[in-house]
Amino acid sequence: MKLLPLFAALTAVVTLHAASEYPKMGPDIYDTKVDGSTLVENAIVTANATHRRILLDLGANWCIWCRHLHHTFETDPEVRKALDDNFVLVMVDMNTHDGKNRNVSLNRYYEDPLKNGLPVLIVLEKDGRPLITEDTSKLENGKDGHDPKKILAFFATWAPRK
Repeated sequence: MKLLPLFAALTAVVTLHAASEYPKMGPDIYDTKVDGSTLVENAIVTANATHRRILLDLGANWCIWCRHLHHTFETDPEVRKALDDNFVLVMVDMNTHDGKNRNVSLNRYYEDPLKNGLPVLIVLEKDGRPLITEDTSKLENGKDGHDPKKILAFFATWAPRK
């Protein structure tokens, strides 16, 4: 009988954790339910308080290149440090799923950065003003991922002047 409360608690935790949108791709890296404009507004507050710029990462959970870029952001220590030191990362789900375009107003606001595919990076000044939109194919390693050196050079170019 002591196991019944434990089982109930575990069931509740599992139920609260949403299933991945594309289970074969692994866990979602973009939140499918959050409004991208709200994420940007929150990032502006954080960027102003911490004297960093904002890096918008526009992508979708089905996108293998989005996942490659995210993996490099998460696992390369130099990239992770440069990212954390200089930018507030905002990952926005731009997927069209079940006939619903997610965050389409954000795409319009930034003048259709998705026209060249996913993922797309947009660097914003801490006040939210866009500085550059980057086609991430320029950051690829020519094989199956992104080149940390190219990412670091991009970050160095667009990091805030301290």
